[in-house]
Amino acid sequence: MQRAPALKPLPRLVAAALLPSSLLCVAPAAAQDAAATPVMLNPVVVTGSRVETESFDLPYSVDVVDMRGTQEGNLRVNVSEALNGVPGLVIQNRQNYAQDLQISVRGFGARAAFGVRGVKLIADGIPASNPDGQGQAATFNLDTAERIEVLRGPFSTVYGNHAGGVIQLFSRDGEGPPRITGGVTAGSWGTTRFGLGTEGEKNGVGFVLDASRLDTDGYRDHSEARRDQGFAKITLRPDEDSKLTLVGSGLRQKDTEDPLGVTWETYKRDPRGVEQVALDNNTRKSIDHLQGGVTYERRFGRDRLQLSAYSGTRSVTQYQSIPTGPQAAPRHAGGVVDFDRDFFGGGARWIAERNVGTGLLTVTAGIDYDEAEDARRGYQNFIGSVLGVKGTLRRNETDTITSTDPYLQAQWKQGDWLWTAGVRHSKVRFKVDDRYIVPGNGDDSGSVSYSETTPALGVAYALSPAVNVYASYGEGFETPTLNELSYASPSTGFNFDLKPSTSKQAEVGLKAIVGDATRVNVALFQIGTDDEIVVAQSSGGRTSYTNAGKTKRKGVELSVESELQAGLVARGAVTWLDARYDDAFVSRGTTVPSGNRIPGIPEVSVFGELAWSVRSGLTVAAEAIHRSKVEVNDLNDARPAPAYTLVNLRLSAEQKSGPWTFAQLLRLDNVFDREHIGSVIVGDAQGRYYEPGPERSLYGGVRATYSF
Repeated sequence: MQRAPALKPLPRLVAAALLPSSLLCVAPAAAQDAAATPVMLNPVVVTGSRVETESFDLPYSVDVVDMRGTQEGNLRVNVSEALNGVPGLVIQNRQNYAQDLQISVRGFGARAAFGVRGVKLIADGIPASNPDGQGQAATFNLDTAERIEVLRGPFSTVYGNHAGGVIQLFSRDGEGPPRITGGVTAGSWGTTRFGLGTEGEKNGVGFVLDASRLDTDGYRDHSEARRDQGFAKITLRPDEDSKLTLVGSGLRQKDTEDPLGVTWETYKRDPRGVEQVALDNNTRKSIDHLQGGVTYERRFGRDRLQLSAYSGTRSVTQYQSIPTGPQAAPRHAGGVVDFDRDFFGGGARWIAERNVGTGLLTVTAGIDYDEAEDARRGYQNFIGSVLGVKGTLRRNETDTITSTDPYLQAQWKQGDWLWTAGVRHSKVRFKVDDRYIVPGNGDDSGSVSYSETTPALGVAYALSPAVNVYASYGEGFETPTLNELSYASPSTGFNFDLKPSTSKQAEVGLKAIVGDATRVNVALFQIGTDDEIVVAQSSGGRTSYTNAGKTKRKGVELSVESELQAGLVARGAVTWLDARYDDAFVSRGTTVPSGNRIPGIPEVSVFGELAWSVRSGLTVAAEAIHRSKVEVNDLNDARPAPAYTLVNLRLSAEQKSGPWTFAQLLRLDNVFDREHIGSVIVGDAQGRYYEPGPERSLYGGVRATYSF
């Protein structure tokens, strides 16, 4: 039986509308580049297997968002714009640029109070997740992205610590004639964004350069932000068998205001309001992030060697609302977080292909090493009666985290069968060198190591050239993050006794191609975890964690995408996820009964889109997003965030005139002006669980590209 056929490429404008969220046309991608990259309903992916394989063949759930085909619809600010239509993935814009997006994959990562945990983030081979699992999606540069791959289920575990899912961004190479692009966006809540970039190829050297600035007053009070981003990529081919790529990027946010969460009463009184404590303490965060990396690939006949290395720095100063008056215990770390991080790492990978009997065997062997060192300080957030300023030193330490991960994967294709297996051994080490030793606060120096071997196995069988069924199984683990290790209790130091949580995942599914232009994916999964990390105590702004018992998650994912007729495309995704604690445990002195829902996870998520494109360069689209209610704490005794349904409209157009290409965007979000809670802060000790989403919002943008 032959491989299921790749579907016909869709027209460019249909491709642009196919995915749920495209990006504002201010990137340096010229129109001819997008036209040369049609969306395929059977795309090639590398996430999961680490070798190029058509997604239809693989025995696990992996989706591709083609960013070249999605540059006419959105603001190009947050990765949530591009990924809303991926089943199993809940990605929420907190309306808070100080705390980044909220991302969970099949429930992994739902309880992160800030940033991303439980989900592995990678950009151009450089981890956007720290070795302890804490990540920052804001470092993704959407201007220059070619595609984003989202891996879910058992084979996520072969990416090691905190890989409940994997989100991997690939930027495009510089190709074609040199060109320059500039554009501007403006819209609701005082939002403006300017972008300038250039890309192309000259004398065998490909280049992509981009810079942008975002300014916004924010939908909520006290949420003003400015974000500056830069990106550079150089591609060289020393000879016909090798490729050398250099990438660099930077992110800067100065005094980004943090509106925090609000109570239910404050939300009902004023959805745009904030608690007074945020204003009194002028809660805010400054970020300076710079990183660079190099990758080298060389072919040796049918084999390949891939080498990579990266390094960078990240500085953060955050003013919190934590009370730290003179009565605070000597061990209290203060209300100002200040750290400077140096990070670096690299990897080596050998990929070999061999014919074995009547089948093709592909084996990948590699090793990754990552290290981050934080010079971390804490200060009181007051001087005298003045709040929101850096006061007396209360914490001074160096925290070092390292991760060493050898792995081996194999894929065997024979006739109608494809078998794939992987195993990874991860060793993560935390070391603390405490320099703040005063009466009442002893030396908290120490170290702890965690190691785990995480296997995965999957098989796919072709029932016909257009229908594949599959099954897979994997085991994973999540170490505590540095923040979760920081306190054994609100009055003591580091919690080196905290254990990692472990998981076992199983998935079965079906992938089908119906007719010439429709693809259907169905996946059923179950996940069991042991030693889930949960809140033990919280007092005075300090939270300590403990290991609970078991949790169980089971669910169904369905996605459909289809070209109904020439120029008319529909796509949809539905996720049902039942996530509960399987054992009772004690949190904050209260017993959480078994059967309670795990907070932060909607039971039902739905996405739908209908887009119509015409040859004149005009695309009109409507999209709808539904989330069911969400519990906000482990006891399930607070007001859940209510269910909501939002409808968004967009219109994009493009014209060509000689070397010039012009494009325009008009976007209307939350058409029916629904009040809603966009995201929640799970288990907030002050009951400030809710982060309201914006009302009806209007944005417009223009761009111009000149090709030399």
